[in-house]
Amino acid sequence: MTEDLLHYIWKFQRYNFNKIIAEYCIEVLSPGFHNFDSGPDFSNAKIRINNILWVGNVEVHLKSSDWYNHKHHKNKTYDTVVLHVVWENDKQIVDKQGNNVPTLELKNKVDHYLLDKYKFFIEKANWIPCEKLLDLVEPFIVFAWLEALSIERLQVKSEFILKKLMLSTNNWEKVFYEVIARNFGFSLNADTFELLAKSLNIKYISRCKNNLFQIEALLFGQAGFLCEEYTEDYPIKLKNEYNYFQHKFDLKPIDRHLWKFLRLRPNNFPTIRIAQFAMLIYNSSGLFRKVIETESITELKDFFSVNSSHYWKTHYVFGTDSSVHEKKLGDSSINLILINTIIPFIFAYGSFKKDEFYKDKALGFLDALRPEKNKIVMNFKKAGIVSNNAQQTQALIQLHSNYCLKKKCLNCSIGDSLLKNANI
Repeated sequence: MTEDLLHYIWKFQRYNFNKIIAEYCIEVLSPGFHNFDSGPDFSNAKIRINNILWVGNVEVHLKSSDWYNHKHHKNKTYDTVVLHVVWENDKQIVDKQGNNVPTLELKNKVDHYLLDKYKFFIEKANWIPCEKLLDLVEPFIVFAWLEALSIERLQVKSEFILKKLMLSTNNWEKVFYEVIARNFGFSLNADTFELLAKSLNIKYISRCKNNLFQIEALLFGQAGFLCEEYTEDYPIKLKNEYNYFQHKFDLKPIDRHLWKFLRLRPNNFPTIRIAQFAMLIYNSSGLFRKVIETESITELKDFFSVNSSHYWKTHYVFGTDSSVHEKKLGDSSINLILINTIIPFIFAYGSFKKDEFYKDKALGFLDALRPEKNKIVMNFKKAGIVSNNAQQTQALIQLHSNYCLKKKCLNCSIGDSLLKNANI
């Protein structure tokens, strides 16, 4: 028995009684609301004890003696507990007035099949605990849960944005610039790209927004790529321009060796991503406001359909020629930027403004994007859950990372459905 499982049993009333008659006659009208913060485990429960209705908190423990082990008898927060729910009642608990705290022992009131199924999930060495059982879950349960998870994932991402916003004294443009920069690094260079953005104040970029050459000089210089000696005309000119800005703004470039090239396709080299990011800044004056106000997913994609400057058509890195090749941001890369940054920003804006319109729009944009292709999505497809759009793939990523990997089957609607299924 685990405390999480005991919480589940109490929360969903998976025990075998209506009334318990022992020292107390107990009738559970409502188990209360699960509290995941400090304090008693459930709040606002409705319990009839000896024909008297009590509304208050419920505390759950594996053993009743844990009440003393956790020092609850010294904490005023637990004075409002109306029922102590335990797996094993090994010690009588008394309150500060010397009265016995009503205690409900569940050890002999739970069917063994529930405990066996939970043990099966937790101990099974499948990709996810219920991998072989997903076809037993009603489709409407699965897709209702995925809809809730897509919102949960957006909330998590928007909280990350709102924390940055608070630290920047509500400077939306600055946070937008830094978070988009991070996304241009994608997974491998995300941290370094964000470090680059933080090292280069957005106000310096804004002064050069109509001059692509100056934007590139600032970005490549701060990225540490202009510290070397070059023989080609273009990087030499960039370096001279950056030296001017470096002296003017007292800039300190980041370490060039922070950038990762290994195991990346040339089109994903950080030099190419920086060139594309420079073009985005050059092409997109007032981009934050445009993103927030657009109603069209096509228009939203068009904002990020950027190429690189002429030099990068024949280069992947400074000083080494390559065959002529357009370095345009691909459709899959644009979708990732929209999914991981732009749509969460719109959702965060709606949360900040307390305006459901923007939050609904963010969900609508996710629904309009094609499903992502990654290992998690492919494995769920093999297990029987096929995604139709990016909202569902984001939900599957949330399900896998926050529930399946952590084996939080008790907090998952799919897990709950399987635990209730008498045919398993």
